[in-house]
Amino acid sequence: MDEVLQFLKDNHVFYLATVDGSTPKVRPFGFVMEYKGKLCFSTNNQKDVYKQLKANPKFEISTTSQTAEWLRLKGKATFITTEDSKRAALDVMPSLGKMYSVGDPIFQIFCADEAEATFYNMKGESRTIKL
Repeated sequence: MDEVLQFLKDNHVFYLATVDGSTPKVRPFGFVMEYKGKLCFSTNNQKDVYKQLKANPKFEISTTSQTAEWLRLKGKATFITTEDSKRAALDVMPSLGKMYSVGDPIFQIFCADEAEATFYNMKGESRTIKL
C-alpha cells in the first residue's frame, strides 16, 4: 500500500471514476491518506460523487507520473466517517480545513476496500498489488 499511496501523493491530481446509472463519470481528486491500514479519500455528501458511490461503491482511480508510468486503482468505497478519520484527514492536508471541520456533517471519508492497484509503463509492462 505504501507504494500506491506515495505514487498518488507524488502525482498530485488523480482521477476518480464512478458510475451514474449506466454513464461513467470522472473527476479530479487530490486528497489521499493512509488511515488504520487503509487507503482513504475524502469528499462531501452534497456532491454527486458521494451519491454515486453510495448507489454503486465500485470506483477506479488513474494517474500518470512525469516519467510516463501510470497507475490504475480499482476498489469498493466503504465510508468510514468518524471524528477521528476527519481529524486524521485534516492533519494530513490542513488546507481541507478551509472547507471542512471535524464537526462538519457534510465532510466524508471513504476507504478503498477490495482494492487492487496496477502499475504500468510505456514498455507495456505491468504489475499488480492487492491492497
